[in-house]
Amino acid sequence: MQNYGKAINTFLGQYPTGIALITVTGVGLFALRKWLAGGVCTSKARLDGKTVLITGANTGIGKETAVDMASRGARVILACRDMTRANQAAEGIRKRSGNGNVIVKKLDLASLQSVRQLAKEILESEERLDILINNAGIMSCPKWQTEDGFEMQFGTNHLGHFLLTNCLLGLLKKSVPSRIVNVSSLAHEKGKIYFDDINLDKDYSPWKSYRQSKLANVLFTRELATRLQGTGVTTYSLHPGVIRTELGRHFWPTIPLWKRAIFKTLSFWLKSPREGAQTTIHCAVEESLADVSGLYYSDCAPKTVAPQGQDDASAKKLWDLSASMVGLA
Repeated sequence: MQNYGKAINTFLGQYPTGIALITVTGVGLFALRKWLAGGVCTSKARLDGKTVLITGANTGIGKETAVDMASRGARVILACRDMTRANQAAEGIRKRSGNGNVIVKKLDLASLQSVRQLAKEILESEERLDILINNAGIMSCPKWQTEDGFEMQFGTNHLGHFLLTNCLLGLLKKSVPSRIVNVSSLAHEKGKIYFDDINLDKDYSPWKSYRQSKLANVLFTRELATRLQGTGVTTYSLHPGVIRTELGRHFWPTIPLWKRAIFKTLSFWLKSPREGAQTTIHCAVEESLADVSGLYYSDCAPKTVAPQGQDDASAKKLWDLSASMVGLA
């Protein structure tokens, strides 16, 4: 043992500069990783007796959000398209949170009929709805159509949530104070609403469509806040960060192998689903946001939305167009 200690001391004495460099580098990388993880929700608010509905909660940040909501004592409804995966996720959420009050409901946001059916079931079975988290989404897919003939990303990311939210507004108002949280993206900053070609039939590209749908989330939140002013229902949109999730499954196969190798190497620096869920959780439970509505958040703090996301005229125009597309009076 003495020889072992002497060997270590000798090694440290011979390479002090190298060891110091390695130590400083390691500490620096650890600090950088913590910084890249972003803000953390610090609220200790309990949700006992409250009901939370989360779309797309069987994986990624939606699942981590569900774990947090359940850990706070809420009744959590997972609204998902794949019922097999949703049931498996629900079992895991019950175990991790220690809360058995986690249920699964069928929802396909690419089908207005499915959206209306879920809303009908919720209105019939639930006495209250305190938090609605519109989390589900699709990113950078080919030119697909929803069941109702809409461009897939705009139809799923915006129209499906637009209809679901409007169908549940009565229950949310009955449960005040209540919140609506819309998961958007930094991609909205390069987005534009193509009112004359909303389905991008003339010029489709996967990223162009995704950016439009994420800007629509921001504008929807803004207009919703205006319409709900004074009701006790507040709204929030957010950028969760760049996260290691399944969201990129459609564009990943289109990337050259050499780029995939680079992305794989850099994936360590991306947020984990748990880290990526923090801003959603913050918007859902942070007590200081109770009287704030319509704003945009990132890393658990308010951020300035892109200029096109502040256009009230576009927000109203999008609302009217969306209502017409989904058949709302």
